[in-house]
Order: sequence, then C-alpha cells, then structure tokens
Amino acid sequence: MTAARRLVWYWLLPVAVLGWELATRSAEAPYFPPPSRIVARLHEMWFSGPPSRLFLTDEAVADLLPSLARLFAGWAVACAAGVLIGVALGRSRLLSALVEPLVHFGRSVPPSTLVLVFLVLFKIGTPMQLASIVYGVIWPVLVNSMDGARHVDRQYIETGVVYRFGPWQRLTRVILPAASPKIFAGLRLSVSLALIMMVISELVGSSEGIGHRMLEAQSQFDIPAMWAGIVLLGLLGIALNAAFLGVERLVLSWHRGVRA
Repeated sequence: MTAARRLVWYWLLPVAVLGWELATRSAEAPYFPPPSRIVARLHEMWFSGPPSRLFLTDEAVADLLPSLARLFAGWAVACAAGVLIGVALGRSRLLSALVEPLVHFGRSVPPSTLVLVFLVLFKIGTPMQLASIVYGVIWPVLVNSMDGARHVDRQYIETGVVYRFGPWQRLTRVILPAASPKIFAGLRLSVSLALIMMVISELVGSSEGIGHRMLEAQSQFDIPAMWAGIVLLGLLGIALNAAFLGVERLVLSWHRGVRA
C-alpha cells in the first residue's frame, strides 16, 4: 500500500464515521442509530468481559467462538476439497469432459437456496451449517484450481520429465506451484463467501452464533444490537481479508519476483 493510499485510508474512515454520526443524530431515525450507540452496544454485548477472558463476555463465548469455529472448519474443508478436485479435473481431459458440466451447474445454483435442503437432510445444528458453508465456498476454489492446473506451461512439464520426476514430484514441484496464483485467487474469493454463508446458515437454523443473535435482536426490536452484529461482521471480513493477503504475499513472493 502506497503512502497516498494509507493517507486516504487514515483520513477517509474517520470522516465517514463522523458524517454517519452527524447524519443519524440529526435524522433521529429509530432504525438507523448513530455509530456511537452501535459501538457501545457492541462493546456491551461481546467485549465487556473480564481481562482473564480477553474481555469476551458470556455472549461472545456463546456466539462468536462457535461462529468462527464453523467458519474456519467449513472454509478449510471446502478449500481442501476444491483444490484436490480442481487439480484432478484440470489435469485429466476425460474427467474434465465428464464432470465439468456438473461443476458449472452446481456453481450456478445460489447457495442460499440450498440451506433449506441441508436443513431437511441434517436437521438444525452444526452439520447443516457446515454443509451450507462448504457448498457455498467450494466453487471458486474448484474452478480456479481447475483452470490453473489445466494451463500449466508445457515447458514446466517438460522440465519435470527431463529431471525424471515421478507423479508425486510432478504434482508438488511443478503443477501446484504453477497453478498456485490461480488457486490463491479462488481462495481469496472463498473467504468472503464463507463469512456470508456462515451468517445465512445461522439465520435459518441455529440456536447460537452471530447470525442467530442478529435475528434475535431483530425480533426484540433491539436495533443497536442488530447493527452491532452488522458492524462486527464487517470488521471480521476486513481482518480475515488482511490476514489472507499477508499469507498470500508470503507464499507467492516468488511469483511477484517472476513477474517483475
């Protein structure tokens, strides 16, 4: 990030929050509380606990931790399956010809429409939520992995043949590194999708989690609590994206050097 972009970020965010505060206070709309009330409610609900628990309240332990556990578990399963299936399809013309139409059909179905199907199959609980997250997340990883593995430079493959690489060495030392920029593009898209599917699954069938807490706040007309959940999800999205970008820069540092 350049110095100019940092300056814009440092100044734009406080100005936007201040404008939001002034606009909502002057409008006095009951469904649009000012940011100060939202932050106060967020702190009260989830971050006013004892220091020994990292300031997490009982509600945070009951809501945030299960949501994050499901988010990371579903994301990890979807990413592992997406990379494995995608690379297999990308390197096999026969498998690709047989399965690719089904892949495009599956990724065209909106994941939110299948939440009720998973609810019937798995009932209310963690299995249903994990299935929803995995289904919503796997497609960008699978498609990008397939595309990356399919378009590996032929010179890389021929180099592996010259060095007499076996199938495992060819996969780990040639195909996966060559396809990794595409794979990481899919993984980055999947992070935000995992967060979205986590909330959707908790809105439909859950007795805990951030989505359930937001639904409960809506039913009780606790508007600041509902907005606190929205703000928390936005902050989580920013944090997860920043963490993933850090890992991506570390893993793909060689790729930037090649492009330069």
